[in-house]
Amino acid sequence: MTALARIVERTASGRIATEAARFDGDADALARDLAAHVDAEVRFSDGDRALYATDSSNYRQVPIGVVVPRTVEAAAEAVRIAARHEAPILSRGGGTSLAGQCTNTAVVIDWSKHCRRVLEIDPARRLARVEPGCVLDVLRNAAERHHLTFGPDPATHSHNTLGGMIGNNSCGVHSVIGKRTADNVEALDVITPRGLRLTVGKTSDADLAAIRAEGGPRAALYDKLDAFRTRHARLLREGYPDIPRRVSGFADLDKLLPEHGFDVAKALVGTEGTCVAILGATLDLIESPPERVLCVLSFPSIHEAADEVVAVRAHGPIAIEGVDGFLIDAMQRKHLHEEDLKVLPEGDSWLVVEFGAFDRAEAEEKAHALRRAYEAKGVAARVLAAPAKAAEVWSVREAGLPGSAYVPDRPETWEGWEDTAVPPERLGAYTRDLQALYEKYGYVSPMYGHFGDGLVHCRVSFDLKHEDGVAEWSRFLSEAADLVVRYGGSLSGEHGDGQARGALLERMYGPEMLAAFREFKAIFDPDGLMNPGKILDPYPATSNLRLGPRHAPEEPRTFFSFHEEGGFVAAAERCVGVGKCRRLESDGGVMCPSWMVTREEEHSTRGRARLLFEMLHGGAMSGGFAAEKVEEALSLCLACKGCKSDCPVNVDMATYKAEFRAHHYKGKLRPRAAYAMGLIHLWAKLGSRMPRIVNLVMRMPGLSGLAKSIGGIARERSIPAFAPTTFRAWLVAREDRPRDGERVLIWPDTFNDHFRPGTLIAATKVLERAGYRVEIPPRRLCCGRALYAEGFLRTAQNLWFETLTSLKGEIAAGTPIIGLEPACTTAFKDELVNLFPDDKRARALSSQVSYFSDFVMANEDRFDLPRIVDEALVQIHCHHHAVLEDTAERALLEALGIDARIAPSGCCGMAGSFGFAKETYETAQACGERVILPMVREAGDDTVILADGFSCREQIEQGAGRETRHVAELMAERMGL
Repeated sequence: MTALARIVERTASGRIATEAARFDGDADALARDLAAHVDAEVRFSDGDRALYATDSSNYRQVPIGVVVPRTVEAAAEAVRIAARHEAPILSRGGGTSLAGQCTNTAVVIDWSKHCRRVLEIDPARRLARVEPGCVLDVLRNAAERHHLTFGPDPATHSHNTLGGMIGNNSCGVHSVIGKRTADNVEALDVITPRGLRLTVGKTSDADLAAIRAEGGPRAALYDKLDAFRTRHARLLREGYPDIPRRVSGFADLDKLLPEHGFDVAKALVGTEGTCVAILGATLDLIESPPERVLCVLSFPSIHEAADEVVAVRAHGPIAIEGVDGFLIDAMQRKHLHEEDLKVLPEGDSWLVVEFGAFDRAEAEEKAHALRRAYEAKGVAARVLAAPAKAAEVWSVREAGLPGSAYVPDRPETWEGWEDTAVPPERLGAYTRDLQALYEKYGYVSPMYGHFGDGLVHCRVSFDLKHEDGVAEWSRFLSEAADLVVRYGGSLSGEHGDGQARGALLERMYGPEMLAAFREFKAIFDPDGLMNPGKILDPYPATSNLRLGPRHAPEEPRTFFSFHEEGGFVAAAERCVGVGKCRRLESDGGVMCPSWMVTREEEHSTRGRARLLFEMLHGGAMSGGFAAEKVEEALSLCLACKGCKSDCPVNVDMATYKAEFRAHHYKGKLRPRAAYAMGLIHLWAKLGSRMPRIVNLVMRMPGLSGLAKSIGGIARERSIPAFAPTTFRAWLVAREDRPRDGERVLIWPDTFNDHFRPGTLIAATKVLERAGYRVEIPPRRLCCGRALYAEGFLRTAQNLWFETLTSLKGEIAAGTPIIGLEPACTTAFKDELVNLFPDDKRARALSSQVSYFSDFVMANEDRFDLPRIVDEALVQIHCHHHAVLEDTAERALLEALGIDARIAPSGCCGMAGSFGFAKETYETAQACGERVILPMVREAGDDTVILADGFSCREQIEQGAGRETRHVAELMAERMGL
């Protein structure tokens, strides 16, 4: 018996309300034993446990503790020690599982931080060896150097792990040629909970004889496997559906049969960590045709699209994806991938068909042949040969799961019936019957997915927050499972069973096959320690819900309205766990710089969102806004706002951080840098009165060091020098100011006004050349940009009251207001309306404010833009990307003729006070050193370094020693102003 106890609670009606698990062993002793003997980060605090309580599913179970092994050997020892303490064990990779298999009351082994190497690529044999925490794209990028790839490619390819894919038997877009993970595994290095390490794969008769001759635990295990396959041979040959996406249950036990080479590795794929822990894998690689061309076919309905799958397969594509109008409408409502959606031909639903070849002409001819065939049938078709256009289509498809979550004016949708698969020739009929079943229950859902293999992805409007809704969901699951079985399909075609479908497996396989599954598990895990309650003898699908009938946290009083989310509680629930914030490269986005540097779950957007949820939940982590674990996680959030745009469900961690800190530090002191840099609007006002004296003091070795120490500023930093004259003083003193022309206001933000007035002066001259009369607010005002990250929200509100009052006349007149600092301009678009959602003046002011490049491009005919043929390295400010969108900035650079190379690094790392504070300086520098600082150092002397943001300019100039220019400065200079 293990030390795990299951607890069942029932409501008065008899429905299961919760089914939890409790570890009855000594968790403290277990933690001490692990810490003493395992080379790992051993984390058993309430906050660490809370961080791993959920995956990307509907389920939540608080783990016993977390182990982050530094080596594979350390992980193996952790398994042995946990087993000695009779503690359940859960292997976890990217944590993106959708069926609850990555959450359990267990010792969680997080492979993703350290055990993530590609060990070997053997192009001749087309093999790769990897550690279980290796991210799929890391392997694919390494293999592509040899025109090879790993066939399965789920939408989470930029951040999922190979160990997780093996556990779930993942597939993906290109499974038409790449098949399932099980079909691409050559061998596995594994450890059983009783400590037996072995490498498994195909086992010839000679191999089996040698194993038996050696004797010991390994021979005993193989004897049991041999007896198992002999005893159940008929069942294993006849009991599985013959479909390409067979994933549910222990779906590959037939690979133990002689005709399949007694392949123990393939038999273990898809067992979701319920049998062994995977320590490493040898994987098959396939050819990766470098030339890819899409043909997109349009249909009146998704059912008619599904009807054509078999005919389309006859044309030899490498991928066939279905996308329905419901999903596209959801993305349009969310303003997600709006530009990308325009590449789709007119219609309601689509088949996205990809052709691959080593010759470009061959790939294009295949695509055009399909186009001609369907145009002859009256079907709208479009060939997308340009890689950029194809990428736009794939970005739409890969956003399917999160893109259909939190859709405005639609009911909430959830996992819970997301990846069934049927024979491709029956797909059209199945989708019609599935749609009818949804209508019977009053549910709505998109239908999209890997149609080439008969797989349908859905995200359904289940009611998981009320008893009646959960009971109805349970009835639906039974009917839906029976529907799949009638069509000869699989309950899961990609994501596995976990808790979501484990209880339904008997409907698919029958009791005899389920008994065989249990027998196979017992061969490897006789004590039931490996991921208990998943797949076999599972927790009911309706228990352990993350958001269930009993989840009703009190809505706190907040400064921000969170009107887009529906309140702070809803904001904390918003993350669906898809993990896009855990990608290793920014790919032109911003999210999430601290994750990319630390590789720590708590420093990802998802991790922080989970901790905010747990803080309100009050289960594993108590203390509410006083919780130090949440502050620890948020301390390395750069408030870059990347997640506000890059996260598919628009988790806005910068705002959540500001709100949390406003409560967390109520009545107590903040870190010193919060006052030194967060209140910059006050210090700048004082410093501008005697700039030369302040600058001198800040450069005197002794006094400078003392000032930095008092202010909590890193000693490595240089304090920005105050300008001799502020922009405001310059403008007021001008005698040649134009007195006519259309009136506009420039917003003299604190940073440019006091430290870089040349930016505002240059913009003023450019605007005046275009015939505008430039003025400024009648008094010093500030948007409070530096206040938000530190949680000084009451002070920020007061500053906005001053602004709304002072600009009352300008608001009424609708005067255009132009910002030159991206971070400050976004405050008008974001924080202002979130703090004052019902104030008409605030909304009007927000709409009147434009960023400089947006204003120029909106009135391009009035500007005599110079032609600048320089080469420029451009750092787009993270807030510019996330809130303002940088379309106009890029258009302006193009209109100026600049040969612009835009850095793909996202946030530069400075992020206002973050880069100056002693506690976060190293992280800030590491963020900068990822991409932008090396790029600046490598840029030629003739390359202009363009950066509009004050923080970006400071980071580049201090970190790389190169002068930066604002685009307004470059324009003014080349216009001779």
